[in-house]
Amino acid sequence: MNVNDSRVLNLILEKKIITIVRGTYGDDLRKLAHALYDGGIRFMEVTFDQKDPDCIAKTAGAISMLNAEFAGCDFYAGAGTVLTKEQVKAAFDAGASYIISPNTNPEVIRYTKELGLVSIPGAMTPTEILFAHDCGADIVKLFPAATLGLKYVKDILAPISHVAIIATAGITEENFAEFLKLGLKGAGISGRLTDKKLIAARDWEEFTRRAKAFVDIADNRGTFKTPSCV
Repeated sequence: MNVNDSRVLNLILEKKIITIVRGTYGDDLRKLAHALYDGGIRFMEVTFDQKDPDCIAKTAGAISMLNAEFAGCDFYAGAGTVLTKEQVKAAFDAGASYIISPNTNPEVIRYTKELGLVSIPGAMTPTEILFAHDCGADIVKLFPAATLGLKYVKDILAPISHVAIIATAGITEENFAEFLKLGLKGAGISGRLTDKKLIAARDWEEFTRRAKAFVDIADNRGTFKTPSCV
């Protein structure tokens, strides 16, 4: 489901959470997506596994499946670990609404914007963040945020507060609020919302519980509204 990039961008900044899914496909992905949706999650990034020769087909297929499963719902699939224009095109054809990368590749950013998708490249230093911004990134992914730490984030935000930045890697219920308080616009969350052990155990209720906890932090509220779709 390709959607107008400005609308998707505004929704990402409003909802503040993108779930990062790696190596989960088929029925497990479908059930995980429903569990997280029930907890209030509206954005799911399906990554390209660069070591898998079939990664383009698998990721594109997963994005297409999610779009069909949530047709008519307020749910947006995107592609992650996007390193090439070929992967951007495959994600676009599958209906991705945003493109996320671990690095800053000007060609990938430009092509993403040409196709009308939201561009979220990865960066670590102020120089890299500003370069990504100057290349046309809508949001810059600070990676690896938890490893760099809260003090690092506080220090770099002072001179580059005009850039929309989200945190990724190591985001938990314990540190998410702190990153938001510093001025980051949201987070990409993997481990806590895509735990492979919980998937193997089919503990979908726990995923919903964790999703609600993150959504409550993002919304800075103590109540949760049951979604009307699905």
